[in-house]
Amino acid sequence: MLIAQGIAMLSISAPVMGRMDTVHPVLLWDDHDVVLVDTGYPGQKQQLFSEAKSCGVPLERLTRIIITHQDIDHIGSLQDLVESSATPIHVSAHLLEKPYIQGDRRLLRFTDEAIAAVDRMPEQVPESFRKGLKALMLNTPKAPVNDVIAGGQRLPWCGGGVVIDTPGHTPGHVSIYHSPSRTLIAGDALVVRDGSLHGADPETTFDPATAHASLSKLLAFDIDTIVCYHGGIYRDKVMARLEELVANGYR
Repeated sequence: MLIAQGIAMLSISAPVMGRMDTVHPVLLWDDHDVVLVDTGYPGQKQQLFSEAKSCGVPLERLTRIIITHQDIDHIGSLQDLVESSATPIHVSAHLLEKPYIQGDRRLLRFTDEAIAAVDRMPEQVPESFRKGLKALMLNTPKAPVNDVIAGGQRLPWCGGGVVIDTPGHTPGHVSIYHSPSRTLIAGDALVVRDGSLHGADPETTFDPATAHASLSKLLAFDIDTIVCYHGGIYRDKVMARLEELVANGYR
């Protein structure tokens, strides 16, 4: 979905635990660069290419990937995109997320307890699924992080943007403000649920208090549109809703 010239929200879906989960990477482009923010689940490269093509952008031009944080639905197709590209793709992420994205450390959610829990899934869950999930948890997609980004950093690509440190959901979570379109690429710092904007899902957030505190940083920006990785676009009195979340609790 085109948001403005040079920025579009992509929508890609995958079956997760018996239901379809749709996530929303963001594509930025100009005459020099094509930048993808987050990469979906493993195996979604072709969906990404198809979505980008529908926006008139050949993903073969991809020059850079920004990862908002380490979760598998954000880094899942990263390795495939990087390794299959005919030209180098630079990967950017926060320093705290870098070792997980590179495969130097196991993803924070993939603890020994979480891996052991796969064997305790209900009998109706196919064995092939359990084996595949365990293999993924032990050997996640990975790629070198070429550029470390941090809050306050100005990004020169595709009209310019600003990195915002929004920790809480994970320790090094970042959001990106695309200045020309006044769009916040929120990652998982915010979600759209039933048409309303909410803070990070507390059930999947490592530090909900920090995630809530991070929202106050967003008030420094003039935001017209928010793209949430889960839930998509939100445009209804954006700044007023953010102020409400900061004042009254992010849920």
